[in-house]
Amino acid sequence: MGIEKIRKVGNVMRALVYAGAKKAELREVAEPEPKAGSVKIAVKYCGVCGSDIGIFLGTHPRAKAPLIFGHEFLGTVEEDGKKFRKGDRVVAYPLLSCGHCRACRAGNRHVCNTLGLIGIDEDGGMCESMYVNEDVMFRVPDGVSDRAAVTVEPLAVIVHSLHQVGFQARETAVVVGAGPIGILTGIALKYCGAEKVFISDIFEKRLILAEELGLTPVNPSKENLQDIVMAATDGEGCDVLFECSGSESAALEMTEITRVSGRICMTSVHKAPHKVNLQRINFKEQMIIGTRCYSMDEFGQALRLTADMQPQLEKVVSHIVPLSEASKVFDMIADPDCGTCKVVVDCTK
Repeated sequence: MGIEKIRKVGNVMRALVYAGAKKAELREVAEPEPKAGSVKIAVKYCGVCGSDIGIFLGTHPRAKAPLIFGHEFLGTVEEDGKKFRKGDRVVAYPLLSCGHCRACRAGNRHVCNTLGLIGIDEDGGMCESMYVNEDVMFRVPDGVSDRAAVTVEPLAVIVHSLHQVGFQARETAVVVGAGPIGILTGIALKYCGAEKVFISDIFEKRLILAEELGLTPVNPSKENLQDIVMAATDGEGCDVLFECSGSESAALEMTEITRVSGRICMTSVHKAPHKVNLQRINFKEQMIIGTRCYSMDEFGQALRLTADMQPQLEKVVSHIVPLSEASKVFDMIADPDCGTCKVVVDCTK
């Protein structure tokens, strides 16, 4: 339940606030205070991430109510700063690193020992305005639409995944799970020259979108994914597999689908321990590697990719919901009949 519409009055603004387990409320909150090294941005769009769903459900281990949702935000600079000027369209690298742990000192700040995130460890961007440190902001290229630019943060996750697994052009790939991260993985693989990309999911609306984007859809509730991949690869299996579902069945099957010396990328974060056929990893000499976030360089690379991938990225954004109705987004995402892929909140409406 949320407030359907609140007009901005004085020094307050509207924001979608996590108010406790399964409570997302549109609230009138105080406008943010200026911060040294930061500039004020008017938020245009903010994407809804899987981590936001975990926060809403009350299962995220760090998020504490009350908290403004959102770390996938796009906005316009409202005041001149040292590096940015009023009117610049910007996105921001949302990771919060300590800078002094071993991971940070080694150049791996994205896996800092105490890694935090805007929208989890401090208020996020599902609101009308916020202050953002200029050092983590990136200017959106001219010609890139707002609809495409708002996908930069999840696309950065994919850029890092492809780097982690050492993807090469003309390889055959399997993506398990056709949610936003899975779909983005598939289109990034196609862009980078994959020979063929199979993507599996049990939701037909997601598979229809995947096929429209040039991917080969497989519904494992109706077809055998392993048989299909083996038939297409002369019985060898795929070169690379990206696990984007977090499901128990995927964890067990992934070593069977992947070829000898193949690579498996754990893009999803499994919420519980699942069985994995470790013997197959031995006998096939496979590599399995985890991913968590992305470096600042990879975030910048993802932003540059939006110019070339804009038509596909715009299709991934299936729903844009006004902030005035944003308290409903989690119910929408949970309803398979809605057919959501990437849901974005328009913070200007």
